[in-house]
Amino acid sequence: MKKRRLRLFQIRGELNRSAYTFGVAGIFVLLLLIWSIFSYGNVVGRTFLPTPDQVLIQLLTQLFNPAFWEHIGISIYRVGMGFLLACALGIPLGILAGTFRIAESIVVPPTEFIRYMPATAFVPLIMVWAGIGEGAKIMVIFVGCFFQLILMVADNTRAVSNDLLQVSYTMGAKRWQVIEKVLIPALLPDLMNTLRLIIGWAWTYLVVAELVAANSGLGFSIMKAQRFLNTDMIFVGIIIIGLLGLVTDRVFAFCHKRFFPWQEGRA
Repeated sequence: MKKRRLRLFQIRGELNRSAYTFGVAGIFVLLLLIWSIFSYGNVVGRTFLPTPDQVLIQLLTQLFNPAFWEHIGISIYRVGMGFLLACALGIPLGILAGTFRIAESIVVPPTEFIRYMPATAFVPLIMVWAGIGEGAKIMVIFVGCFFQLILMVADNTRAVSNDLLQVSYTMGAKRWQVIEKVLIPALLPDLMNTLRLIIGWAWTYLVVAELVAANSGLGFSIMKAQRFLNTDMIFVGIIIIGLLGLVTDRVFAFCHKRFFPWQEGRA
């Protein structure tokens, strides 16, 4: 028993699937138990903390409501477009900054400065520049992801072994051949992990984005429910956003495992 306990708490030790599944299930059961104690026991009023069955009933009700699926669809669109726009601009800039020192000197310092500014602070400016349409909501998510993405991709690029690049030069490769045939393929596994983190941030900025004069989306549903103290609906919105984020995370994890199987332990 003592040896087994030591194995469980060994640094970077192996854990069989059944033990891992038990740990995952256990933490969710514990959270549900704490929630039930506080709600069913009236430790917190049900106006402020609905019971699990209230939330479940509300969730099932909304899943049969076509309007709710429209809110889900528009939120997925906004997150997807903001994320893709950040990738389209941020990945090339990050690769340049991680490859050439001159590009690093131009790109990294202002990016380091701006990334500490909360995306919510840009909302008034975005409304002035982009109005209150779909572009503004996508832009909020873009701002929340773009600057972090540049720096992380630059780090991914710098992490590629310099010896690998020097060997390529030795074998006669030209500069752009080294970038195209060696550097970019070598950074792809780490880049996939970076994108997996960034899509998570994109989902966290969704509610902020849908504060911009929205009349649709999951964030709008949450804010509308808050006005009328429909806390069960607030819980439903939060849970759905969490589930959608989890699905996208698992998609990226699957792609990492599928395309880079030699790094399976890092996905």
